[in-house]
Amino acid sequence: MSEMKDAAILLVDDNESQRRVIEFWLKEEEYDVASASSAEEALRLAAERPFDLVISDIKMPGLTGLELLARLHERAPEVPVILMTAFGTVSDAVAAMKLGAYDYVLKPLNEDALKVIAAKALDHRKLITENRYLRAFAEKVTKFENIVGHSKKMTELFDLTRQVAQRESTVLILGESGTGKELLAKAIHLNSPRRRGPFVVVNCGAIPENLIESELFGHKKGAFTGAVADRIGKFEAANGGSVFLDEVSELAPPLQVRLLRVLQEREIDKIGEPHPISINVRVIAATNRNLTAMIQDGSFREDLYYRLSVVTLRVPPLRERREDIPLLVEHFLEKSTRRYDLPFRRIHPEAMDLLADYNWPGNVRELENVMESAVVLSASEEIAPKDLPENLRRQGSRIAKIHLDIPDEGISLEEVERELLVRALEKTGGNQSKAARFLNVTRKTLIYRMEKYGLVAPENSGQPADSESDE
Repeated sequence: MSEMKDAAILLVDDNESQRRVIEFWLKEEEYDVASASSAEEALRLAAERPFDLVISDIKMPGLTGLELLARLHERAPEVPVILMTAFGTVSDAVAAMKLGAYDYVLKPLNEDALKVIAAKALDHRKLITENRYLRAFAEKVTKFENIVGHSKKMTELFDLTRQVAQRESTVLILGESGTGKELLAKAIHLNSPRRRGPFVVVNCGAIPENLIESELFGHKKGAFTGAVADRIGKFEAANGGSVFLDEVSELAPPLQVRLLRVLQEREIDKIGEPHPISINVRVIAATNRNLTAMIQDGSFREDLYYRLSVVTLRVPPLRERREDIPLLVEHFLEKSTRRYDLPFRRIHPEAMDLLADYNWPGNVRELENVMESAVVLSASEEIAPKDLPENLRRQGSRIAKIHLDIPDEGISLEEVERELLVRALEKTGGNQSKAARFLNVTRKTLIYRMEKYGLVAPENSGQPADSESDE
């Protein structure tokens, strides 16, 4: 049965005895029922107050149920209408369905069947209302330069980002892969006095080491073999605006030294150019690595870290802001249906439960991909559990097998996460690749978590801790 107790139902039937029986059935379900003996009276009632559902006979003196349906849909097309009809006029009911009726029931009426159809219609109405609310909320309240979220952590991040954007300080953005670090960097730029200047993105992990110096700082023609023309580097191209150094932790030590000098002197050394070139650029950097641990093992310069982290922002992973998942689902459904020119898709409550319970190792990027796939592959306008990836559905059944006793004094979520890491590593004899697969995360994410909690994989009987290649 529907959870919409106290839902307002308008019942229309010229047969008084039948009307009273149906009204009694509906009030047993705790619905708020208003009755009308004609379509004309029903229209007057509908003008005075809103209704969540209309149940009407088709054959009535004056305006018919079909005419009533048409008038009601002009006023409130989202309100479902169920029509009652005798067997001999089923063709009228089928015609009504084409005109937008939610469903029809045959006379003589069956109490249970009517209650089931009414409950389904009210659930449908509730879903439409929630979808509209979420769309409006996403558009008007919670979007910050295409970043969607209304959780406490995200609203605090938005407030801090607006404040930081007005300053010229260098910003370091921390967060796992797929959390939206580039979107946040762009938001800083667009909300800053530099918004009219260029926003240049550099993926430090995607450029070959022998090319990145030229990519960042440019070169003069003939500076080296293959330099057949002058090249403007990313920093020079970003002059007057902002440069975003994504995966800055992947820079080799010599490039770290060069970057440190750029931050200190506000000038670049173009390859083959005898004189430094002054630049006016704001630097925003990001990484999904633990830079503190990298400083300790010597792979990242401590002085560069302090230059980059004048202001540090952390984008929380999706599992730490699960209350944003319904909003993001709605946002990506609308985005995907618009992209493929398809009717807007609804999300079935059971599918939403699976999405809300999933750990999202790929964070918001993974959720966007899942929703786009579901929109494309769904055979109906409602995204059902079967439309979601198998691994997501499988986790729902696996989680049900986990038994956790939460102590009365409470427990830290980080303690639980650390314990899961320890158990996965123990189960795999310290093999990080296998442990990552057990936890459905990438090996890089597993190592990041191990560094976060100061974990060292147990020795594997004298063998290397992880002989498998990185994933």
